[in-house]
Amino acid sequence: MALDQALLDAAERTGGAFLRLYRFEPACISFGRNEPARHSYDQDAIARRGIDVVRRPTGGRAVWHQHEVTYAVAAPVTAFGTLREAYRAIHARLVAALRFLGADVTLAPHRPRPPSTALDRVNSCFAAPVGGEVLIAGRKVIGSAQVRQGGALLQHGSILLDGSQEILTAVSRKPQAASDGATTLSAALGRPVTFDEVADAIVATWGDDATFTALHRPPPPSTARFSDPAWTWRR
Repeated sequence: MALDQALLDAAERTGGAFLRLYRFEPACISFGRNEPARHSYDQDAIARRGIDVVRRPTGGRAVWHQHEVTYAVAAPVTAFGTLREAYRAIHARLVAALRFLGADVTLAPHRPRPPSTALDRVNSCFAAPVGGEVLIAGRKVIGSAQVRQGGALLQHGSILLDGSQEILTAVSRKPQAASDGATTLSAALGRPVTFDEVADAIVATWGDDATFTALHRPPPPSTARFSDPAWTWRR
């Protein structure tokens, strides 16, 4: 998360556009920037299971990061337009990559924002599409979130290769309310799908001169909050 924040800072400072593809090691749960994690999830249950947790700089709900490709796009706002336009435009590029692999993927139509009470329920990022998400047979295969900082944006998300989001139910304070509306590429294609083949497909179909970066350098000290439990469990 610190590296994604560093990309956002660089996009704001330089006007450059960046694409980063990575995975979490070890597997972990990420919370949305303003998600009430202390209210929604059992910190002791998470600790007993030895699960790492982090809070994202972007909004949205919790994600279990295990069998996936995680992408991050940082760019000037002018490159993609409004929040909704950027969300769909970046997802459209990912749709092209997944179709390149043979997946029958679509973009969800826009739906009205759910009522505030629905936003307070304990659901994963993949619980239900609200518009612009990447779907296979009506189920989300990519969960994304976006934040804007000055004249730049960061959108990152998880492309599910295998597994499920069920661990979130196991550590939820209200497990009966949790929902998993996700599917995976392996399930859709009927075969194992690797990180490398998805990453290669994204790079092959991306279609412009964004800087592809692994960012194998330490994040700046200004991003140290992402390793601070006080930030992770601040809400």
